Amino acid sequence: MRVLAIGLSNVRRMLRERSNIFFVFIFPIAIVLLIGAQFGGGVDPAVGLFAMDDGQIARSVVSEIEAIDGIDAFSYETEAALLSAVELGNVQAGVFLPADMDQKARQGEVVKIGFVARPDGFGAQLQSIIGAGIADVMKPVGAAQFATAETGIPFEQTFTVATGIADSSTGIVVEVSAVGEALFPDTLGRFDMGAAQQLVLFVFLTALAGSAALILTRQLGISQRMLSTPTSVGTIVVGESVGRFGVAMVQGLYIMVLTLLIFRVNWGDPIGAFLILVTFSAVGAGAGILLGATFKNDQQASGIGVMVSLGLAALGGSMLPLELFGPTMQKVAHLTPHAWALDAFAELVRRGGTTVDILPELGVLSLYAAVLLILAAWRLRVAITRT
Repeated sequence: MRVLAIGLSNVRRMLRERSNIFFVFIFPIAIVLLIGAQFGGGVDPAVGLFAMDDGQIARSVVSEIEAIDGIDAFSYETEAALLSAVELGNVQAGVFLPADMDQKARQGEVVKIGFVARPDGFGAQLQSIIGAGIADVMKPVGAAQFATAETGIPFEQTFTVATGIADSSTGIVVEVSAVGEALFPDTLGRFDMGAAQQLVLFVFLTALAGSAALILTRQLGISQRMLSTPTSVGTIVVGESVGRFGVAMVQGLYIMVLTLLIFRVNWGDPIGAFLILVTFSAVGAGAGILLGATFKNDQQASGIGVMVSLGLAALGGSMLPLELFGPTMQKVAHLTPHAWALDAFAELVRRGGTTVDILPELGVLSLYAAVLLILAAWRLRVAITRT
């Protein structure tokens, strides 16, 4: 009972800390949302359209752009409104159709269509895609102009004939097939990868940040007062370990449940995902206790804890997917527990694995946890008895 009381007091202390309202509960979800919105799939680039002409050719161009797969097209009433939308990033590109397109085509004049895009994003790709679509529409126009110039037949007649020929032409069919296995499956949700990465990052970060509370417990003489009661050093050590583990579990369960409810994040096999969280929380608890038992200053422990957490997170794949690492860096990354935890989540989420499939990763994480907890218990026992 004393062990649980010490552990629960650590969890309550974490929940009552006002700064944790942001760093533990708001910040992780905000990061998941930001990463999903920035890099996740499922969002088509937006293109704005402004047509000063309502003729047949202009309507055909608008219809062609609206029919392009993977692009969302929006019409604007004024040129200024479309330019403003591009500048603000509301659309990635804008297409401007000039006035009197049909009249210029009849007279054999060059029809100039304007295109603007932001320097970042999909501007260059959109220009190629939209340009190809417009070219398909304008081919009959060019053919009709040539036929009118050579034969003297009115443009309306030659344009009708050219449009009919173009519509009946099958053209060249290009088939595209993917070779090999994709790094990230199409079924992967836009928030799925980021959620797992941020869970691993923040569970470890929160566990290490709690080392400052452990130092304050010694500095304020709480450990000594507990020793003056019928509470052994071993009980205190186990209780503090349970407390650090509880703090890490609260952080992880919060991220897991909230992202499931808000973003519909797929965590794979629930038993396997829970076991990953349990073993990785034990790793974080061991690291946090070891840090808190080694340093005597809470500010020093907090600073080093943040640097260590962010460094291991970056190295272990919490900031960039491990699949994008080179072969050498992947081997180096697996010196960290973060990489093994993310490998386990990848097996569950991306490859549809079960708990049995992640037993090797769970074994490695359990080994990390055992070593760190043994070292932390020894070091904390020494720190308490010397205080």
